[in-house]
Amino acid sequence: MRKLILVFLIIQQSVKAQNNLVSYVNTLQGTNSDYSLSAGNTYPTIALPFGMHTWSAQTGKNGDGWKYSYKQETIRGFQQAHACSPWVGDYAVFSLMPVKGELRVAEEERASSFRHANEIAKPHYYKVTFDNKISTEISATERGAHLRFSFPKRERAYVVLDGYTRESQVTILPAERKIVGWVNNGRFIPENFKNFFVIEFDKPFKSYGTWDNVSNKTEAGRASLSGKGAGVYLEFAEGATVQAKVASSYIDGQQAERTLKNELGKFRRLEQTRDAAAAAWNRLFSRVLVEGGTEDDLKTFYSCLFRANLFSRMFFEYDKDGNSYYYSPYDGKIHSGYMYTDNGFWDTFRGQFPLNNILHPTYQGRYMQALLDAQKQCGWLPAWSFPGETGGMLGNHAISLLTDAWVKGIRSFNPKQALDAYFHEANNKGPWGGANGRQGWKDYYQLGFVAYPGSEGALSQTLEYAYDDFCGYTLAKITGHKFYEDRMGKQMYNYRNVYDPSTRFMRARKASGEWLDNFDPFSWGGPYTEGNAWHWHWSVFHDIQGLINLMGGNQNFTDKLDSVFWVGSKVNVGAYGNMIHEMTEMVNAGMGQYAHGNQPIQHMIYLYNYAGQPWKSQYYARQVMKKLYNATENGYPGDEDQGQMSSWYVLSALGFYSVCPGTDQYVLGSPLFKKATITMENGKKFIINASGNSVSNFYIKSAALNGKAYTRNYLTHSDIVNGGVLNLEMAGSPEKNRGLSRGDLPFSLSDPKDGK
Repeated sequence: MRKLILVFLIIQQSVKAQNNLVSYVNTLQGTNSDYSLSAGNTYPTIALPFGMHTWSAQTGKNGDGWKYSYKQETIRGFQQAHACSPWVGDYAVFSLMPVKGELRVAEEERASSFRHANEIAKPHYYKVTFDNKISTEISATERGAHLRFSFPKRERAYVVLDGYTRESQVTILPAERKIVGWVNNGRFIPENFKNFFVIEFDKPFKSYGTWDNVSNKTEAGRASLSGKGAGVYLEFAEGATVQAKVASSYIDGQQAERTLKNELGKFRRLEQTRDAAAAAWNRLFSRVLVEGGTEDDLKTFYSCLFRANLFSRMFFEYDKDGNSYYYSPYDGKIHSGYMYTDNGFWDTFRGQFPLNNILHPTYQGRYMQALLDAQKQCGWLPAWSFPGETGGMLGNHAISLLTDAWVKGIRSFNPKQALDAYFHEANNKGPWGGANGRQGWKDYYQLGFVAYPGSEGALSQTLEYAYDDFCGYTLAKITGHKFYEDRMGKQMYNYRNVYDPSTRFMRARKASGEWLDNFDPFSWGGPYTEGNAWHWHWSVFHDIQGLINLMGGNQNFTDKLDSVFWVGSKVNVGAYGNMIHEMTEMVNAGMGQYAHGNQPIQHMIYLYNYAGQPWKSQYYARQVMKKLYNATENGYPGDEDQGQMSSWYVLSALGFYSVCPGTDQYVLGSPLFKKATITMENGKKFIINASGNSVSNFYIKSAALNGKAYTRNYLTHSDIVNGGVLNLEMAGSPEKNRGLSRGDLPFSLSDPKDGK
């Protein structure tokens, strides 16, 4: 009987854990960051999946990209937030802050001290109790939030609204217990951009007034104010517990009111909002159910899965009839349909979008059409939107997203329209950053490479343009557009033009065709964007076999892969002139030149699968997961970057990774858990059983897919989304005779024997 009771309790605990997966998530993961060193550059986000607005505690000054830093000891507000990177700041921000005793409105003066021991940070619920005994609680909806401020007894109780860094307008409606208004802040916004908000309180105002954060002067009894940093303060009864419901709209104040009613109207108490938000996250998390890992593994996995499902955020709303429409951050007009924003594709084409293609095909289908709608509205495909186009980083990776969706069966858009847009992108330079259009496009077209000097990051641009051209070629070939197939089919091999056989590295070339002088593979910057030759050498996603051929075969290739890890963590700051945070993060990782803290090399460990040593991919995948990730404030080895760093972990923990988006393949690594069950939108399940999996048993001894022996070093998208079972037998020593035939190799353009 005691055994039966024990078994029952174990089963009960297992069911409870599966129903409350959100409890594993720590939204403080990666928050111990600042300008000099990134452990993720995240903030404790309170949100629903892909929510239009999120919320966060604010430790940094207004306008500081680092809105929350774990090292700080005071909080000065609770912000509506959208930042996907501290390097680009934020937009559409305003904040609320509870104050007791004497009214203090200036952000430094109202800041209250706290300890992390008195902080709860979950996706659906945040709570902090300050040292002064005020507590703040927050839960979120897609376009709103529910807050509660609890003040100590017999203490005067205020809530201060701060209008942030630019123009704002606020109006107090005492009879309705509301504040309405708008803020206009952000760098990449149209001239007519406004974030309209409505805040409804459940308690009457004892007194009220306005203030501005330029002069920090208050005007008691005044009900309306506009100007730079315009804000309000509200006084409630002493010792009050006050709830506030907030909703925002980019369309108008009436839409904000509609959203408040639709999203928060049925929730009288914050607990109801909290429980609904928890249920939303648990529904998502239960679709990627992992079992058989440690508690720390589960915390890291679900914390990463949380961050993998925040960007790109929705930028659309629902009208009175329930139809979707949006204010365009590109042309400043109102349009019907769907729009998404806040994503840098240079980061996320690699892993986050391929993961979304598995989990969220409906979302992805709408997103792909939204890319083409955005192109119509501003003349260019998005590359780094926030919320309008910034053109940040390099490459034209919208075509990667579009092609990857198409080859994986998400065909919600007109491929000719996509190819026309990409062709324009590839043969022009836009008015914004280097990824808006194509920096150095004339060189690339005429010379077959981007020359240096002349374009910063020229070598990196050449490699990524070649990959993007492969994506354009693939979409054109599948959909029968011969002109684009021929044009892109020639340029996708341009990576060959920057391979130097004398050094066996990818190198920059002058416009004359000569190699750039004074080559040092450890030198950062110049022709290499945020990296050096060791990092960028491997960025031939679409033709790894072609790279192997250039290097003289598998042995040379795998020796070079090995050398990345043992050559040491030497840094030559090069064109940067000083240590940037990515350099420090590589050194801290202690894995030689393997700089996982930035995107260019994140796929590299999976390349052994192409060259006869797949067991090394299994070994290094497990090493990176264990060594460089955890669920704490130091949880990432560099910038989390809109879900990419987290998506790498999620995919890798499941046992595979998307080396070449634009194909239907995911290359195998080593699953972290004994069992993983991925449930598709349509209910089909793909189950990965890793028998014998453990800390020491991370090599794949044998595999069977749907009952048949499986030797390939990759899975196809259809293998996963059509449902099935992958059985892996794991071992403590490598199986060196598995996955070696030509048919086992992942996709490459070149043939192993043709020498191209």
